[in-house]
Amino acid sequence: MARMHLFEFEDLKWFPTSIRNYGTDFLQFITNKFDFYKGVIPILEEGIKEAGNNQIIDLASGGGGGWKSISKHLKDKQPHLKIKLTDYYPNLGALKRMQEFDSEIFDYETESVSALDVPEHLKGLRTQFLSFHHFKKEDARQILQNAVDCDSPIAIFEGQVRDFPHLLKNFFSPISVLIATPFITPFSFGRLFFTYILPIVPLFVWWDGIVSVLRTYSVKEMEGLVGELKGNERFEWKIGKHKEKGITVPYLLAYPKKA
Repeated sequence: MARMHLFEFEDLKWFPTSIRNYGTDFLQFITNKFDFYKGVIPILEEGIKEAGNNQIIDLASGGGGGWKSISKHLKDKQPHLKIKLTDYYPNLGALKRMQEFDSEIFDYETESVSALDVPEHLKGLRTQFLSFHHFKKEDARQILQNAVDCDSPIAIFEGQVRDFPHLLKNFFSPISVLIATPFITPFSFGRLFFTYILPIVPLFVWWDGIVSVLRTYSVKEMEGLVGELKGNERFEWKIGKHKEKGITVPYLLAYPKKA
């Protein structure tokens, strides 16, 4: 299946912030409820070790993604871990709730942060969960190039692969939205209205989910991006797919080689 970079509503500047936030809140609920990234914790721990400062800079955080469950797995082995959540369109309400969930670990940037050009003061292991597919090839390459140029380790994890089974699975995502919405906190009349009365949220999640599958980079395509980077020989690169309990997570882990 060829990669197609169709539009996602979440990426459009004119798309209403509240509707976008309802979508990212849903993704956060699902990824934490099913502990989606439990299987890649060892990969993430390797990246933290190579970063050497117990600091994670999460890019394109959305509503906080799966970090509630991920942080619980990391906390025992990384007692001094700090996680800074950032986004180009920061969902400030959700990010504040993440900080309230565990203020010892979580903090967030209130200003827009681009994954293509991360501010110098944000140092640590850069991470991206379920977001790398949002970027066209030239921008995806720039994300990696910026990490190499800054000698910053980076770990990227997706939530699907580009194949027909995952495409079919996303056709049924509106049902998941309808079932999950009453359990998503904080309670919001707007969330209920735009889910059950005027079902924009289920349709938006349905479209963006299908397009996410079509946009997802394969392992070979990620290897191709790395091959085009200047200075890529200075980094260790680990690219693959982790499969566990029916969940497939494509990943890329990179960090500077030791002298």
